[in-house]
Amino acid sequence: MKQLVIFFVLVTNCMWAQSDFEKGEKLFQKKQYAPARTAFESVVKTTPNNLKAIEYLGDIAGAEKKWDTALVYYKKLKLTKPSEADYFYKYGGALGMKALTVNKFKALGMIDEVKGSFEKSIQLDSKHIPARWALIELYLQLPAMVGGSESKAVAYSDQLQRISAVDGYLSQGRIDEYFKRYKMAEEQYKKAVTVGGTKICYQKLADLYQNKMEQPDKAKIVLEEYKKKTSN
Repeated sequence: MKQLVIFFVLVTNCMWAQSDFEKGEKLFQKKQYAPARTAFESVVKTTPNNLKAIEYLGDIAGAEKKWDTALVYYKKLKLTKPSEADYFYKYGGALGMKALTVNKFKALGMIDEVKGSFEKSIQLDSKHIPARWALIELYLQLPAMVGGSESKAVAYSDQLQRISAVDGYLSQGRIDEYFKRYKMAEEQYKKAVTVGGTKICYQKLADLYQNKMEQPDKAKIVLEEYKKKTSN
């Protein structure tokens, strides 16, 4: 009888946890983060090893720019399941965002861990695209004296090219745009439009025309092309 009672308690807890999880997901998708957090906290209270609920709590903290809280959740994830590339990627991203909020000397001490987290993601998943994008941005933004490097950014862009042609063109365009090689960036974004044809491809090209090359008419044409394409 005692075992039967325990069984029913466990089943009931799991049912409540599932209900809260589904509710939390729907709220999260609507960006209603406060009630979503409450729902996922309830899930974790009932089932402490529910990694997806913990991940959602980290994502909510990140969306609210509560980087220390996000790091606590993401650290728990990567320690619990060190084979999951996304956990290291998200931890590195949150740590990188935190680095932007602290003084420069403290931020410098965080760079290696940020970089190492993204590199670990790639080690665990050889085709991890977001980690390569993060490393490209990191090497572009860092001053040369603390590790910034165009050549390393290009190396990761080349890797993206082999995994996903559209990401390769977009990332090389990003690098060229960063260094104000706008004509070269234009060519890369045009290739991305041809190969990928997604909204972000058209948007990147339009933004380049509008904000960097001072050619608003071309930007308008690009956006109209996308609108026409998606309306068919």
